[in-house]
Amino acid sequence: MGPLALLFLGVALAGAAGPASAHDTATAAWHWNGQPWLLWLLALSALLYVAGIARLWRHAGRSRGIGRAQVAAFAGGWLTLVMALVTPVDTLGAQLFAAHMVQHELLMVAAAPLLVLGRPLAAWTWALAPRHRQLAGRATRAAWLAASWHGLTRPLTAWALHAIALWAWHLPALFEAALHHEGVHMLQHASFLVTALFFWWTVLGGDARAVRGGSSIASLFTTMMHTGALGALLTFAPGAWYPSYGATSHAFGLTPLEDQQLGGLVMWVPGGLAYLAAGLALVGRLLARPALTPATATPPARPR
Repeated sequence: MGPLALLFLGVALAGAAGPASAHDTATAAWHWNGQPWLLWLLALSALLYVAGIARLWRHAGRSRGIGRAQVAAFAGGWLTLVMALVTPVDTLGAQLFAAHMVQHELLMVAAAPLLVLGRPLAAWTWALAPRHRQLAGRATRAAWLAASWHGLTRPLTAWALHAIALWAWHLPALFEAALHHEGVHMLQHASFLVTALFFWWTVLGGDARAVRGGSSIASLFTTMMHTGALGALLTFAPGAWYPSYGATSHAFGLTPLEDQQLGGLVMWVPGGLAYLAAGLALVGRLLARPALTPATATPPARPR
């Protein structure tokens, strides 16, 4: 979050230093996204989470089932969603490619892992009345739903879906379509967030006490590599990929190519650091795991 914030501040300062004739264009971008459906969804998700945590803790005891650290993670992920989708980060993304990259990184490498750690599905289920909670539990055990969940949360499947979404949406034709059509733009952000949630679930999800192994570390490392490669391509490209920003980036004191280079650095450096930090944390947990003793390593012999 720190490097993202610094880069975003740099974008803002560049806008303040832009030519006076572009002042109105830059100023117009600094407004909040107040779409009612988005605000209602965000508010509903928070209210259901709070209600579910309150009911769970009344039933199981304070901090049991879902601990305070997980509640704090959900709060951080929820606030990051607000930052990415409601604050001027969202509206600036239509004017400046670098701001758009900040928004995407907030969704994929900040909000998504924090939400996974916060276990919102469990909390939302507890927000339901007991009878409805039992119905929801039976529904989740349906064969087709269990098979779908199992398939989507396979590490290789989640990794591939997230990689495809990331690379496909940065193709100039699809990215330009998202800039000019609100429905396509919503689909772009939804695919980034949903595939990131599945990806981070394979790395951090499930039993919070479990120690993740080699597959999680491999997923993080390879994702860091391919997202870094895309960031490097954007940074070192000889020309701008997205013509639509040519008419707006000058208002922020940047040429279209400079804007793209800054956006590529946002994806390359802060995004890569997020994957690296998560990978190092998993390695640390693996190294801290107690070694198996002979008594625990060898299963007891079956009685004859």
